[in-house]
Amino acid sequence: MNTKPPLVVRLLAKSIDLIIFFIFIEFLKTTGFFAGLMYVLIADGLFEGRSIGKYLTHLRVVKKDSSPATTRESIIRNSPLFFALILIKIPFLGLLLGGAIILLELIMLVGSPKTMRLGDELAGTEVVEA
Repeated sequence: MNTKPPLVVRLLAKSIDLIIFFIFIEFLKTTGFFAGLMYVLIADGLFEGRSIGKYLTHLRVVKKDSSPATTRESIIRNSPLFFALILIKIPFLGLLLGGAIILLELIMLVGSPKTMRLGDELAGTEVVEA
């Protein structure tokens, strides 16, 4: 049986991954934003369903059959955040729309009995303790 992780641990894992996104932006001036976006998309398909943030917090993304998420599921799962980060680059309206996507993801995560966000619903995945 897969154990659901505490919400604070999931938020910590995602925060670590977003710090990595911003590190890409800071240190790869020309291609950093694109490289960071690619990391956001594929991160949960790395290390057998574990992004760097999930690896450090001992979490894993799994499919419905409990096998680790692949790059395919990671891309589907993280596409809402990917689009939110792209929209945030657009002054004012993009910030509002991108923020709305992130807020929707958070509301679904907190309000879902299975703690599944929109990306999990789309990809058929869930986050469990590793």
